[in-house]
Amino acid sequence: MKKHLFTILTIAMLVLLLSACGGQKEGELATELHLYNWSEYIDPEVFDAFEAEYGVKVIEDTFSSNEELLAKLQAGATGYDLIVPSDYMVEIMIEEGLLAKLNHDNIPNLANLSELFSAPPYDEELAYCAPYQWGTTGIGYNSDEVEPDSWAWFFDPEIASEYSGKITMLNDSRESIGAALKYLGYSLNTTDEAQLEEAKQVLIATKPFLFSYDSDQFEDLIAADEVVYGHGWSGDYFAAAEEDERIWYIIPAEGGVVWADNLCIPKTSKEAYTAELFINFILQPEVAAQITNFTWFGSPVEAANEFIDPEILEEPAIYPPPEVMVKLEWIEDVGDATPIYERIWTEVKAAGP
Repeated sequence: MKKHLFTILTIAMLVLLLSACGGQKEGELATELHLYNWSEYIDPEVFDAFEAEYGVKVIEDTFSSNEELLAKLQAGATGYDLIVPSDYMVEIMIEEGLLAKLNHDNIPNLANLSELFSAPPYDEELAYCAPYQWGTTGIGYNSDEVEPDSWAWFFDPEIASEYSGKITMLNDSRESIGAALKYLGYSLNTTDEAQLEEAKQVLIATKPFLFSYDSDQFEDLIAADEVVYGHGWSGDYFAAAEEDERIWYIIPAEGGVVWADNLCIPKTSKEAYTAELFINFILQPEVAAQITNFTWFGSPVEAANEFIDPEILEEPAIYPPPEVMVKLEWIEDVGDATPIYERIWTEVKAAGP
């Protein structure tokens, strides 16, 4: 009887332990998948199609900057199964041990990636992330009012003052500091403190002419005639152009940022297998094209090209020609210079008015 009682207690303890560990076994689907994404960055019909195929409901929450995403994870946020960090943030998250390694056996569609994204500089073996969408950062504008062609439209006071209160810049430290650095002829990944101080002064000098720093509705502000041009991401402006033919986008003459956002699994996720199936689903050519046709950002899936709207595929500001690509830079992890960037951004945001 004692032996029988001991066996029952042992089984009960094992059940409790397994319950405490939570999560799914390899090959076992979750009923829900929690995605932490940029806003308006996927066709909602993709969620419906995934649920129809696998019976998994995708629940989406959104963030507005890489730094917001990082801060949330560093603060101990759990419950997310997939996140969408940009290239340089992937490097930081790998270094901080925040990401789980991918099981490539569950993601055979990684083979569909183009050469540019099959071994990206921030995760060359795709050990932690799968490229999702890519694009550039430049200038969106109301073509009835202006035709900007350079970062000087933000940082030359003679030009910017003419449109005072009608300009936005991204509320993103690396993007906005990077724009000032490109205007000055420097690399947007510089670790030279003197160059960074120079960029800070340029940003502070132009701040009185801004309507706002905004990463969420910069394209809508042009459509609403609140501003006439702004600093932002290519696909957001092109998507707005579908609704308002006045809106267009250009890559500044000095060049700018080329970036890729990625699907990654936080180490805290208990639903890695389902997350990997979702990544594999996204990398199907037809699905990847559906997303690009919705977002107007480039797809890293080369096989998707035949399904992408020709208007998107043939637009040089979405798929830049080689002579423009050479002027673009990836945002990289600047290592020990990171606190300098953080200090400069804090000082810029604190400066008057």
